[in-house]
Amino acid sequence: MKIDGLDKAFWSGKRVLLTGHSGFKGSWASLWLASMGADVTGFSLAPDTDPNLFDLTNIAGSIRSHFADLRGIDAVHRVVQEAAPQIVLHMAAQPLVRRSYVDPVGTFDANVMGTVHLLEALRSVETLESVLVVTTDKVYENAERGVSFREEDPLGGHDPYAASKAAAEIITSSYARSFFEEKGVRVATARGGNVIGGGDFSEDRLVPDIWRALKAGQPLVLRNPAAARPWQHVLDCLCGYFTYARALTERAELPAALNFGPPHDAVPLTVAELANAVQSALGADCIWEPANDTGPREMMTLEIDSRKARSVLGWKDQLAGTPCVSWLADWYRAFNAKADMRARTLDQIAAYEKLYRGEAS
Repeated sequence: MKIDGLDKAFWSGKRVLLTGHSGFKGSWASLWLASMGADVTGFSLAPDTDPNLFDLTNIAGSIRSHFADLRGIDAVHRVVQEAAPQIVLHMAAQPLVRRSYVDPVGTFDANVMGTVHLLEALRSVETLESVLVVTTDKVYENAERGVSFREEDPLGGHDPYAASKAAAEIITSSYARSFFEEKGVRVATARGGNVIGGGDFSEDRLVPDIWRALKAGQPLVLRNPAAARPWQHVLDCLCGYFTYARALTERAELPAALNFGPPHDAVPLTVAELANAVQSALGADCIWEPANDTGPREMMTLEIDSRKARSVLGWKDQLAGTPCVSWLADWYRAFNAKADMRARTLDQIAAYEKLYRGEAS
């Protein structure tokens, strides 16, 4: 049975606490949830790039926004009590692999203790219905055998980022079984693929690196051009999260973790192949050069199997393959043309909703 994760009647008036609301995925989620009528409280650090999607789309005008650090437990308790959430989407994290090598302590502090602080604060919320902790496709112990990871595969993590998110998975499971099950509150984790789309200006990410290289008229430098990843458009990924969050509030029997990634029969693109596709979609020559120093080790192959989410929730991606690249390129072209990016971002959300309902091709 398909769960309608984009049902405005479900989200209208629903009190949602969204951590990481100022980031790339969090900004899309904030705007989308607000457009569906949700009563959103955001909690995160301030945006750390200029430009950034949070400011470009004036998200502060649509939700209650708190800039604070999850590592400060007093601030977490204060915001949680004020928000009195029914649904929690925990996206806040230190999300960069290379930064985790530079600052492993900060990464573990943010991703592990930040999650502990949030779950601890939520224990006293009487209105709580469900909690979805967003981790990553990198939580699995990856021996690079070229297989797609399923939810029951062992967790691990070579780099500090992956290890911190695997730890967050274990912590979430512990809190769910120790404190929330007895209250009837469903707590689960969502493991998304490598998410791309318009509005990402983060460091050390492929699509922003392409945009910056084109803007500066400089060669695109790729660290690991042969590395393959489960690329997925941000709207497909968020639709999965919203669907899972709704299902958790309404159904007792659900997996405690689900993967959200591209179709299992899709051929994973390498970094170089995606770079060529994005450059072409932006009207540029497909030119890049390998980095002289690739930095700390990153996995060369990574695939996740999301068939369980498709079966249990009825979720499926609407922008797999070429449409994914086309939509993100449309967003950056509009930005380069100095368009109203709040309106353009909402237009993409509305167009996606039509695809979801079968109202457009």
